[in-house]
Amino acid sequence: MSTKLPLTGIRVLDLSHVIAGPMASFYLAQLGAEVIKIEAPAGGDVMRTSKAGSGEGDTPTGFVALNAGKKSLAIDIREPEGHEALRALAAKADVFIENFRPGVVARYGLDYESIKAVKPDIVYCSISGYGQSGEWSGRGAYDHVVQALTGMMMMSGDTPDAPPLKVGFPVIDVAAGLLGALSIVSALHQRTRDGTGACIDASMVQASMTLMYPNASAFLTQRVEPQRVGNRGYTGSPTADTYRCNDGWLSTAANTPAQFRRLTAVLGLERLCEDGNAIDLEAFNAPGGGFVVARDMAYLRTQFNTAFAQRSARDMEGQLNAAGVPAARVRKLGEFLDEVQDGSRLPLPIRHYPQGDRTVRTPGIGFKYLGEDAPRREGAPSLGQHTETLLRELSEKT
Repeated sequence: MSTKLPLTGIRVLDLSHVIAGPMASFYLAQLGAEVIKIEAPAGGDVMRTSKAGSGEGDTPTGFVALNAGKKSLAIDIREPEGHEALRALAAKADVFIENFRPGVVARYGLDYESIKAVKPDIVYCSISGYGQSGEWSGRGAYDHVVQALTGMMMMSGDTPDAPPLKVGFPVIDVAAGLLGALSIVSALHQRTRDGTGACIDASMVQASMTLMYPNASAFLTQRVEPQRVGNRGYTGSPTADTYRCNDGWLSTAANTPAQFRRLTAVLGLERLCEDGNAIDLEAFNAPGGGFVVARDMAYLRTQFNTAFAQRSARDMEGQLNAAGVPAARVRKLGEFLDEVQDGSRLPLPIRHYPQGDRTVRTPGIGFKYLGEDAPRREGAPSLGQHTETLLRELSEKT
């Protein structure tokens, strides 16, 4: 396929920092857009100080992973010449992204109405914690705080009385960035069709609701409060669960009657398929199947816990998948990445970004186009690396 990326020719002004906003603009950059990252001259994005090792300068690995392929313009938006320069740049831009608290950029004439005045068809995206309006809009937000607020923490854990438990990584920040990128690309398509811009209100709370979409929908419709299921699967089938084996842990997803039959055959527990006290046989034998419904979940868990405890998770992963039962041995992140990097087990289009005398490697952007080339990709800019060039370009056009 052509090496020209889908967003080639799109210019983005990015006033965002940390994770959510930079994740959105990272996707735009990786899809071909020219992304100009606006940073304060004194220190820049706080992620620049998040160093994992020596020799990283002001572009540590975490920063590179979120900002590869962008340009850096160091300018103080609080100063008149700073926000005036940004409005001038916005007049030649297609997208404007900011993730300050609502009302902050308006102080400097960088809000949607001000930018629309100089670029009527701008696609303007604000990413915040709680949205642009409402009593809570001015509150500060971090990933784990929004997890607490929206019920995500209370959905994690095994028992109702266990302490709240956060997801172990900034899942809401990343989701907010992905949704921001999706909304921007959609608005760009609309602009191509009818010439109009857009003002987008994306928030971490909205991202959290999207991540919990089935559960949130069930409550809004039927007031069904989600229960803690620990490491059990969403379907509720008794063997959509995680088991301790003699060499680690194994997660299985024998959701349907057919999968349940195959699993019990491997474990020598076929009798459970005829045990009306253990499972709902009417549902189990119904034409078309569905999910397995437990009548005595405690009994079933004891049976399967005992069977798996005598077996190897590594062996069971192979046997069950061969039998048509989804299963995976529980791994650490690094163990998984080491196992799949050669590409023989699954396609993981790892991206390499040259950064000074080192190379930053990432797991890619989650998809690739069939036949897509793998051109040399740029790393992240140092603070203010493109300031002189961009301001010179601006002066030449005025």
